[in-house]
Amino acid sequence: MTDHKKLKRLVRDRMAVTGESYTTARWHITGKTKPRHRVSRLIATALQDEYSEAMITGLAGGIGFMYAVFEYKGLHPLMTIVAQHHPDPWVPAVLNRLNVSFVEQHSGKVEAGITKLRKATGPVFTEVDRSALPWHETSPWAGYDPYTVLVTDVSETVSLIDVDKHDLSIEDFSTAWSTYRKGKHHAIVMGEIGETDLGKAVDDAIKTTVDHMTGPVLGNNFDVNFGFSGMAKLADQLRDTKTKTGWTKRFGDTEHGTKRLYECLEEQYTAPGATRPLYADFLDEVGRPQPAKIFRQSGAAWSRLAQKAKTSKDYPAMAEIVDECLNLERRAVELLRQPR
Repeated sequence: MTDHKKLKRLVRDRMAVTGESYTTARWHITGKTKPRHRVSRLIATALQDEYSEAMITGLAGGIGFMYAVFEYKGLHPLMTIVAQHHPDPWVPAVLNRLNVSFVEQHSGKVEAGITKLRKATGPVFTEVDRSALPWHETSPWAGYDPYTVLVTDVSETVSLIDVDKHDLSIEDFSTAWSTYRKGKHHAIVMGEIGETDLGKAVDDAIKTTVDHMTGPVLGNNFDVNFGFSGMAKLADQLRDTKTKTGWTKRFGDTEHGTKRLYECLEEQYTAPGATRPLYADFLDEVGRPQPAKIFRQSGAAWSRLAQKAKTSKDYPAMAEIVDECLNLERRAVELLRQPR
């Protein structure tokens, strides 16, 4: 918390000297510091650092687990793990719990959407297609790869923050904004910050995390892929050497499974260590040190699994690590069920 307050003071001191906006001044101070959870950093920036990155992560729902393998004609199987809370949208979850008003905008045509962005008076979160951003690699999954960015200004160009600050031409931004089909031209415009009962917000967020780790989440057959059930399913399929859904037959000696395993536990839709260490920081901040300690242990184990996936195709050994994480997190969640 001390470092958090110090950062806010440094940003405001720079604003007083340069006349920059909060987001611009903050980026100049922290631009070389990689966020642990990228979207949480964006939200913290939009809220002018009233809350830490760890607090934002916890208020969004913190950790989660969704494991599934999707098969598309003509493409290799795509394994996906979402290790952060899912499927509730991250930005609205935080803003709702903190009593921050916002307006969701939708536009059929990109020109109308750009006009709305120009008129916005508060920070704006938009979802674009990651692979359409010039500084990211192209992907065979273009159009299905949502990526939240914080738009800070629209003039002759679109200024936005991803990890770094970028200025895109209107044309390039429009392409990225239009390519993500499900969230085409969607924007969340932040409004006024109301009074917040932080204790109530924290309790609600933790309850949601616990509920979704133990299930059900969606109330349909896909729930088998979520939470502890999803973790057990991953361990079973890693061990499976005989059926077509087992990793031995599905991925064999290729990197299609192991590369994705590393990405999903350390980089994409997560913070390193499957978001567990950052969630532990949140729990420490709100006075829950016992489950925090256990989640740090499971986070270290998830990172160990991710590193193993970079060098090995020993799927049964990977399954043992998943079992270790599952046992640890069941204990931690039981502690979270208990009142403070």
